[in-house]
Amino acid sequence: MRARPAALLAALFIAVASTAVAQTASAPFTGRDLSGTYACTGVDGHEGAYTSTVTLEMDRAQSHGKRAGYHFRMEVPGYGTYHGVATADGDALAITFAHENPATQDYGTGIAKVSRTRDGKVRFDKFYYEDAYKGGNTGTESCVRN
Repeated sequence: MRARPAALLAALFIAVASTAVAQTASAPFTGRDLSGTYACTGVDGHEGAYTSTVTLEMDRAQSHGKRAGYHFRMEVPGYGTYHGVATADGDALAITFAHENPATQDYGTGIAKVSRTRDGKVRFDKFYYEDAYKGGNTGTESCVRN
């Protein structure tokens, strides 16, 4: 029985992709470490302007090549603490977060671009979306590492 060319190509693609993923997962971390404490200002669609402090802590066991995993914590004065995770791929940062009180339904996902300020500090600018918070919500946030 002859194998179809499409089936052979699919099998080859899977083998190559699996090898690439395995090599990436075993590669040492070579990217920019974004760990640290950040001073943030933001504008929430429902709550308005706010300030916060964000802490990113790299999970070294899950960081390879230019990609990194982080534990995320955000403290908003007078409102509470959010916990989540972030993943970086070069200058792109994705963040999931949830308020410590699940009853608020204040949880979502953000996407951010990492750059540097004029004086060389690491910063990220984030857009976030929350589907459940007060019927749906979006916001922006700018954070500069201390």
